[in-house]
Amino acid sequence: MKLNHLRHLIAVAQHGSIRSAARQLGSAQPAITRSIHEIERELGIAVFERKAKGMTLTPAGEIFLRRAITIKEELRRAQEEIAQFIGKTTGRVAIGLSTASHIALLPYALKMFKARYPDVLLDISEGLLPTMEHSLQNGSLDFYVGPLAESPTSNEFSVEKLFENVRLIFGRKNHPLVNAHRLAELADAGWIGTSVTVASDAELGPLFAKFDLPPPRIEIQAHFALTMIMAAASSDLLTMLPQQWRHSPLTNALLDVFEIAESLPAAPICIVRRAHLPLTPAAEYFCDMMRRAANHRDRVAASTVKPRLPRANARIPKASSRRARRGPA
Repeated sequence: MKLNHLRHLIAVAQHGSIRSAARQLGSAQPAITRSIHEIERELGIAVFERKAKGMTLTPAGEIFLRRAITIKEELRRAQEEIAQFIGKTTGRVAIGLSTASHIALLPYALKMFKARYPDVLLDISEGLLPTMEHSLQNGSLDFYVGPLAESPTSNEFSVEKLFENVRLIFGRKNHPLVNAHRLAELADAGWIGTSVTVASDAELGPLFAKFDLPPPRIEIQAHFALTMIMAAASSDLLTMLPQQWRHSPLTNALLDVFEIAESLPAAPICIVRRAHLPLTPAAEYFCDMMRRAANHRDRVAASTVKPRLPRANARIPKASSRRARRGPA
């Protein structure tokens, strides 16, 4: 079995027919047909089911495709690693970022990365780990940065925590409940479900239960931050978003933050990568820039903490009082 056979199989699986795969690859259809037949002969089982409108993978084909993609991606990485080892700054880095990672880390990391690897193609996907886990497994994604699901992460991944996070409650401008001071005052509101898993109340439900409140009324289940923002901006529904959205021009223009007393912890932001396979130098460098971005974020946050002012009725030291009565020197 040759690597070209795997390339043909992946193309047919992705495009649904030999004709479309041949057009995408610039190859002759008979050559792709021979590759599929050779794979099936060596495996001793059909990997495609032939239909009038195209070809679909059999269950055995699905299993083999996962391995074929991994082999193809690892070969690409090996070639890029050698090229980068000898000083070239070309290649491709594929990463998955949550919205919080986009806002908090990407601007700093991107500037540093492009200065070091100006010719590397960055392939950035937005989403949460459950939607990207398969791409991490087969190697089409180098690493993911964002919150984890509530369920334990597979042992095939390594997890590195970058920073703890919190959430804030957002609602439309001039919302009738915008002056609420406690979560209990928002218990009767309608909510947009937010979660790093598929359950719409996986975050809101336990949060309300923690404060002895009835389960929230979930009226919309959103899978993307943009959906949450636009739905909240055009209704009386409330939503929770990572604190990084407080400083986004989009939310500043459309939403207000509800300054309630309770702290709303969020899942920490982590780097997730395959445990036993190395990244290319370029991907490892971008990973390190995300770490530096997290450290930079922490330093900036610490430097902007305002010193605690004395209370209005605090007693002024006598020396200060005498100077104040005498006036400036």
